[in-house]
Amino acid sequence: MKIEPMDQSSGRGPSQQVVKQAIHWLLRLRNHAANPALRQQCEAWRIAHHDHELAWQRVQSLHSELTSSLRAVPGARTALDTLETSAQRLGRRQALKLLSGVAVMGCAAWLGKDLGWQPWSADFATATGERRGFQLPDGTRLELNTNSAADLDYTASQRLITLTRGEIMLTCGRDPGRPLLVKSRHGLFEGLEGRFVVRQDNDCTRLSVASGHVAIRSHVGSDGAPIQVEAGQSYLISASTATLAPPLDMDAGAWADGLIVTRNMRLEDFLNEVGRYRRGYLKCAASIADLRLSGVFRLADTDKLLAVLPHTLPVQIHYRTRWWITVERTA
Repeated sequence: MKIEPMDQSSGRGPSQQVVKQAIHWLLRLRNHAANPALRQQCEAWRIAHHDHELAWQRVQSLHSELTSSLRAVPGARTALDTLETSAQRLGRRQALKLLSGVAVMGCAAWLGKDLGWQPWSADFATATGERRGFQLPDGTRLELNTNSAADLDYTASQRLITLTRGEIMLTCGRDPGRPLLVKSRHGLFEGLEGRFVVRQDNDCTRLSVASGHVAIRSHVGSDGAPIQVEAGQSYLISASTATLAPPLDMDAGAWADGLIVTRNMRLEDFLNEVGRYRRGYLKCAASIADLRLSGVFRLADTDKLLAVLPHTLPVQIHYRTRWWITVERTA
C-alpha cells in the first residue's frame, strides 16, 4: 500500500486519538475476520491520511510483538488466551481499554526490557524474526529486517530516514531537489540512486551498496569531499572513521528475500546471524566455531534451517529448551 505524504500540521506522528482508532479497527477485524466490507472500510480509513497508516502499522507491530513475547513466557499462554477471549466478550469501549492496558499489565517489566516499546515510537518497526516492506511517498522502497525500526521525515527540501534500530534496505531513484538521507547512530548517508543496505550495530554502522552509489555525508576522504561508495563496496562507519570493509562472507541484502546466503562463513558468525531471527540462546562450542559453511538458507523456519547443519558439517543440535540451543561436534 502506498503511504500518502504526511500533513506537516500533524506533527511527527499520529495523535493518541488516531492510535485509538487503529486499535478499534484491529479489534473489529479480529472479531469479524470474515467480513469483506469491514476490511474494505478499514483500508479506506488507512489510506485517508498518512497518520492513519502509521498508527495502523504501529498497532499491528506492537500487537504482533506482544503476542509472540507473551507466548514465550512460561505459563503465559493460558493467560493470553483468556485475555483475548475476554476482549471479544466485552463491548468496544471496554475492549479498547483492555487492549490499550496490555502494555502496562502482567509481564510489563519483562517485555519492557526486551522490546523497549519501540513500535509505539517508530514510524516503521519489526519484531524479532519479522521482515516487512513499505512503499514510501516518493516511490522509494523501504525494507526492514528483523527487530528494526526507522522514522520518516519528508519535507519540501529533503527526505530523511532515521534508522533507530537494526537494518534497512532502500531502493531509490535520483531527486536533485530533495536528497534522500539516511541517518544512523554513527553517520549520515545520501542515497543518490540504486539499492543499498544500512545495518546499525552497537559499535558501528555497515553500509553495503548493491547498485548505484551512496555518499557518506558525515565523513570525508583525503580530498576533503564526502566518501563515495560504489556498487559492490561495503564500509564500516564509526563516529570518527569510515573504512572500506573486506569482502563479506554473506550476501548483505539476501534477507529481503528471506534468505541467508553464505560464502565460506565461520559457524559461530553464522549462528550469530541466525540468532537475530529468533528468541533465546543459540551458540556453538568453541572447538567448532571456525568450521566453515557455504550455501543458501531459508529464514522462514529457523528450526528447519538449523536441522540442515548436521547434513553439511560434523555437528549435532542440542535443544535444552525451545529457546536454549547449542551446536556441538558430532561424537
